[in-house]
Amino acid sequence: MTQPRLISVVIPVYDERDSLEQLAAELLPVMRALPTPFEVIFIDDGSRDGGDVVLAGLAALHDEIRVIKMRSNFGKGPALTAGFTEARGDIVITLDADLQDDPAEIPRMLAALDDGADLVSGWKKERHDPFNKRIPSKFFNAMARKASGLELHDLNCGFKAYRANVVHSLAIPGEMYRFIPAIAASEGFKVVEIPVNHRARKHGTSKYGFERYLRGLLDLVTISIVGRYRHRPMHLFGGAGLLLFAIGVIIGIYLTVIKILGEAIGGRPLLILAVLLIVVGIQLFTIGLVSELIQRGRLRSEEDEAASRIERIIDG
Repeated sequence: MTQPRLISVVIPVYDERDSLEQLAAELLPVMRALPTPFEVIFIDDGSRDGGDVVLAGLAALHDEIRVIKMRSNFGKGPALTAGFTEARGDIVITLDADLQDDPAEIPRMLAALDDGADLVSGWKKERHDPFNKRIPSKFFNAMARKASGLELHDLNCGFKAYRANVVHSLAIPGEMYRFIPAIAASEGFKVVEIPVNHRARKHGTSKYGFERYLRGLLDLVTISIVGRYRHRPMHLFGGAGLLLFAIGVIIGIYLTVIKILGEAIGGRPLLILAVLLIVVGIQLFTIGLVSELIQRGRLRSEEDEAASRIERIIDG
């Protein structure tokens, strides 16, 4: 890989005031030791604990730090998309602001990119989280591997390194940031995983509860379907519609034959089933057709939407 002109470190922040100065104190020496210029982009996702004041102070002290302030708390996915939109680097690194990700691992991630990867995902092999977070996470990752076909131990780890063309070509709606490796792999990018040091949380509390995993499972169903049929929705809806329509027609032919032979069919449940299958089949086929038109006619990109949510940008 050719030497990058700039490395962008993107860090979403939500109520992590007590961690920010220590994070900068750990991160900046690691980045300054690299031979490549860098920028650090903090995305303040509507923090309410005074973290915006700390971030403004860090940006004033360090020329490498930029701050994106969101109008409100939109969530980690939109915050990451805003950071990706503003990132100017050839390589983009993401990590969380809670000090659980160790910035000292960044050179190893860059080395994996040098070896030919497009996306390097961290694996919290020895995870220092409470039991009630580790067990659901293991179950979620097992389900994600099965559904996506991507053999990663920790699909949801926020500590990642990307080539810029990866982040700029991916749309990350809602909370789909959990599945960035799966989305990238479905687009033909090379995804690898390396174990990274994971540390216990020192400040604050986790922003995620059990409902996060429930939403994640629903997103997993979405991503498993979208990954296969995103560019060809007609194959999914149209195929299912044709199948149901064909079964309904076959049942209808059967009922027509026995009607000709003199049997009454008006009170048969099969008649209702045949009509239902034909109608639903036509509806699914129509949904597939409309989905194709929508997919081909999208006018506004995710990056445009992310840019519209930014209140201001503070350059160091």
